[in-house]
Amino acid sequence: MPFTSYTSRPYASQPSAGRREWIALAVLLLPCLLVSMDVSVLYFAVPFLTAQLEPSSVQQLWILDVYGFVLAGLLITMGALGDRVGRRKLLLSGALLFGLASGLAAYSGSAEMLIAARALLGVGGATLMPSTLALIRNLFHDAKQRGKAVAIWSAAMMGGIAIGPVLSGALLEHFWWGSVFLINAPAMVLLLVCGPLLPEFKNPAAGRFDLPGSLLSLLAMLPLVYGIKEIARDGVSALPVVALAAGLLAAAAFVHRQRTARHPMLDLELFRHRGFSVSVLMNLLAMFAVVGCAVFFTQYLQTVRGMSPLEAALWNLLPTLAVGGMTAVATSLAQRMDRAYVIALGFAIAAAGFVWLSWLEPGSALWYVLVASSVYASGLVMVMSLGNELAIGVAPPERAGSASALLESGTELGGALGMAILGSIGSAVYRGHMDDAVSAGLPSGAADAARETLAGAAAVAGELPGRAGEALLAAARTAFTDGLQTAVLVAAGVMALAAALAIALLRGLRTTEGEGPKGAGAGDAVDAAGVTGPGAAGVGGAADVAGAGTGI
Repeated sequence: MPFTSYTSRPYASQPSAGRREWIALAVLLLPCLLVSMDVSVLYFAVPFLTAQLEPSSVQQLWILDVYGFVLAGLLITMGALGDRVGRRKLLLSGALLFGLASGLAAYSGSAEMLIAARALLGVGGATLMPSTLALIRNLFHDAKQRGKAVAIWSAAMMGGIAIGPVLSGALLEHFWWGSVFLINAPAMVLLLVCGPLLPEFKNPAAGRFDLPGSLLSLLAMLPLVYGIKEIARDGVSALPVVALAAGLLAAAAFVHRQRTARHPMLDLELFRHRGFSVSVLMNLLAMFAVVGCAVFFTQYLQTVRGMSPLEAALWNLLPTLAVGGMTAVATSLAQRMDRAYVIALGFAIAAAGFVWLSWLEPGSALWYVLVASSVYASGLVMVMSLGNELAIGVAPPERAGSASALLESGTELGGALGMAILGSIGSAVYRGHMDDAVSAGLPSGAADAARETLAGAAAVAGELPGRAGEALLAAARTAFTDGLQTAVLVAAGVMALAAALAIALLRGLRTTEGEGPKGAGAGDAVDAAGVTGPGAAGVGGAADVAGAGTGI
C-alpha cells in the first residue's frame, strides 16, 4: 500500500495524553530496561559459567553472540508481526518467553543448553524491542508529549545497558552465575500482570503475514551480522566473506519480495521520505562510532589502567549520567531551529570528543577519559534522539512496528560495522607497532600472542622476569593506545562527514502543526516535502547508546 494512502485519509484531531497513557509508558519501561540490561549483564559472568559448564572456545563465543544474532535477525519479522496481530499481544507473548528463557539460562547444565536459552532470549527480545517504541507512537499523538515519552524510554534503555555490568558484578560477588539471568523473571511477571493496562494497536489493513519475506529477512540479517562480527574478531577469512555474500543476496531477494508481494512485511515507500530514510542512516553512522570505539575503551580501562571489571563499570556510570540531559537539550533546540542543524551539531560535538580522545596516552588522568567520553556520547545521543523520534513520527501509526524494527536493525548493522572497521584499524596499528617491540628471544607462540592483542601481551609479560615483562607490557599499552588514537580519528572523520550529510539531506525538512488534508490532525500533517510527522522534534534514543555510548 503506498505511503501516501495513509496520510490522505481523515484523522480525528489528536488528543493530549492523560494519566492512562503515562501509566502505560511506565509499564513499557520494564521490557526496555530488561532487554537493554541483557545486552551487557553477561560480561562478568563468563569466567564463572566457563568454570562450571566448560564450554569450548567456539561455544563460549556463541554463548556471548547468539543473543545479538537472533535479536538482529528477527527484529523486522517481529515488528511486522506486531502490526498484524497487535502490539500488546506480541509484547506480552515476548515477556512470557523472555521470562521462561531467563529461567532456562539461569539453570543451564551444559553449554549447549545455555546457547539455546540465549537464542530464546533473543527471540523474546526481538518481540519486546520494536513493540515498546511502536506503542509509544500510538499512545502519544501530541508531538511534545511524544518527545517527552520517548526521552523517558531512551533513558531507560541507556540506564539498562549502563547498569547491567554493575548489577552483574554485584550479584556475582554473592550468588552463582545464573543469578544474572534470574533478575529478568520478576520484571517479566510484573509486565504480564500490568500488561492489560496497555491499549491494543494493530493495522487492520495489514493482510496476511508474509512468511517468505520473514524467512528472507532472517537469512539476510543473520549472515550479515555474523560475517561482520567475525571479521572484526578474527580478520578476513573464507567463512565470514561467504556469510556476507549470502546475506547480501538474501537482502536483495528480500527487497524484491517486498516490492512484488501482495501483502509485504514492510512498506518500502517509507524510504522515499527523507524523514525516515535519513534517520535510519544517521542512526547507523552514530552506532558505527559508538560501538566501534567502545571496544577500545573497555580494554583501555581494564588492561591499560588496570581496573577490575566492576570498577570500570562503576566509572562508566558517570558519563551516562552526564549524557542523559542531552535529550532535553536536543528537543529544546529542535523546537527553535531547523533540526538538520541540531543533528549536525550533535555529530560535530561527537567529532570534537573523538579528536579530544586522539590525544589520550597510557598515563592520562582518569578525568580526561571520562570527560572526553561524555562529550562524544552527548553529541551522539542528540543525533539518535532526534533521528529516532523523527523516523517514528513520519511512520504511519499502522506501520509503527515495522518502522521501529527497521530503526533497530539499522543500529545493529551500524554497531557491527563499527566493530569490524574501527576494530580492524586499531588492531592493524597495534600489530604494526608490536612487530618492533617483541623481542626476538620470545618463543614463537608467545610472540604471536603478544603481537595479536593487548590481553595476550599482558599474559606473556606476566610470565617474563622483571624488567623484560615490564618493558613488553609498557610497549603493548603504548601500541594499543596508538591504535585507539587512530580509530577515534577515523571516527571523528566519519562524524564530520555525517554532519555535512545531515545538513544536506535534512535541511528544510519541516512538519506542520495544524490541519493536514481532509482534516488530518497535527500528528499526521503533511508538509511541502511530503513528510508526515510531529510538528516539533521530540526525543528518542537507541538501545545501545548507553553502555557503548559512554565509550568506556
